[in-house]
Amino acid sequence: MKRLVIAGLTLMAGLQLSAMADKLELKMLPGEYWWAGLSSKGHETPYDATSKVSYELYGDNKGNQAQPLLLSNKGRYVWSEQPIKYSFDKGTITVTTREGKIESGAKGNNLAGAFGHVSKTYFPSDGNIPDELLFTHPQYNTWIELMYDQNEEDILAYAQAIIDQGYPPGVLMIDDNWQEDYGTWEFSPRRFQDPKGMMDKLHAMGFKVMLWMCPFVSADSADFRQLAADGLLLLDPQKTQNILWANTKNKAAVIRWWNGASACLDLSNPKTQEWFKKKLDYLVEEYGVDGFKFDAGDARFYTEGVVSWQQDVSPNDHTQFFAEFGLNYPLNEYRASWKMAGLPLAQRLRDKGHKWEDLAKLIPDQMSQSVMGYAYTCPDMIGGGEYRSFLNSAVIDEELVVRSAQVHALMPMMQFSVAPWRILSKENQQICLDMANLHLKMGDHILALAKEASKTGEPIVKPMVLAFPNGGYETVKDQFVLGNDIIVAPVVEKGARSRSVVLPAGKWKAEDGQIYAGGKTVEIDVSLKRLPYFKVIR
Repeated sequence: MKRLVIAGLTLMAGLQLSAMADKLELKMLPGEYWWAGLSSKGHETPYDATSKVSYELYGDNKGNQAQPLLLSNKGRYVWSEQPIKYSFDKGTITVTTREGKIESGAKGNNLAGAFGHVSKTYFPSDGNIPDELLFTHPQYNTWIELMYDQNEEDILAYAQAIIDQGYPPGVLMIDDNWQEDYGTWEFSPRRFQDPKGMMDKLHAMGFKVMLWMCPFVSADSADFRQLAADGLLLLDPQKTQNILWANTKNKAAVIRWWNGASACLDLSNPKTQEWFKKKLDYLVEEYGVDGFKFDAGDARFYTEGVVSWQQDVSPNDHTQFFAEFGLNYPLNEYRASWKMAGLPLAQRLRDKGHKWEDLAKLIPDQMSQSVMGYAYTCPDMIGGGEYRSFLNSAVIDEELVVRSAQVHALMPMMQFSVAPWRILSKENQQICLDMANLHLKMGDHILALAKEASKTGEPIVKPMVLAFPNGGYETVKDQFVLGNDIIVAPVVEKGARSRSVVLPAGKWKAEDGQIYAGGKTVEIDVSLKRLPYFKVIR
């Protein structure tokens, strides 16, 4: 929806007057570091006095979770209910809004103090978590193995291979192109001869099943024509059309996304939400579907030429409408979110490439999610989620897949997609299986931390600086803390057979039984088989 700025006020297309824009300028303190509200840029953080970056969150969540939030290791914070633009320029922080007030302050003298305050004040946890199976067992996504050829026979074969290879069954996600068309949420009869029978077989194997879902509607489909006539789609700025043979006067907006050009549900309209829920509930009731993977919903899809039922909303609000819809289903997953921290939604990092520089981003990006208040998180798919990376088997790096599985193993969730038994040697495949079983072994502990997060807002996994304030750990980005007492130090560098680990004061017992005195950095051996982690000895 277009906005006009008149004398410092923001005027909406509906001629409703909104709040004034706001601006805040801060000078960084000596030794101050800042974290910001874009999970896909977590690897850039923390920002310090030498940093020079600028991001506009209005209409752009950078393909992942976002929050209008800045936090500092000196206890300072910045928040707005509206999208912000923030800039770090060699010691000066500038934050602006197109509309809405900016709030700032300080609580305590470290990151933990600031986080505790903002989480309770701006995005308190609601006491609920997503489906427990997401935490206790590995997840399996059909995307890399099947891509756009989702079909009954191959899905059952993939599930059976999981069992045959000794992996514990968990959540199975059937990805894009199971459906008849976008917006026509029925199993394609060409690819699924007996979807109910397929679901029954998957359940009998021990899986819960999710279906991929998006807010788009294929233009010219029967569902599109009905939705347009009923006024349930986002509209073009013209709103109406006077074409003699048109089935409706409502002129739907056409949005270009990665799978073409489609209309889009207007989820600001309660009637659209009702229609969408009826469609998904039918899949649950008719076939036994357990939940949904909600994809797309990025704010950038709503920035140009979009008119919605609810006036005076930003592109980011549409991302929020889509994310809030997932609260209807405890078994869910989102890649794009806006202001959803504290709520029982599973949040996955955006697809990473099959390359070492992307593997190195997993931990800091995941820690960024935690600092932003997103506790129920998953670090993409093991080995990377960009399917083009796996089209040429000659370029698959077995070591990278193994190290990726190790990064996932003690995260809140772990998700396989490419089949390790298909692309790896027997020895390397066994390591991935060991990691799946390690996650299973730690599942009850991870679940307990998730339940605690639902009460306190404390993340399940934390950066060192959040778990151990005032310890000088601001720039430690290749290890993380599970809860408050287990330090996990995966390997994210190709060919590494040793690495340094920062241990706080106290005694620490490694997974291999060795005891270390803390308060220093230790050097350890890391064979390809090893995922180092250390538990404090009370």
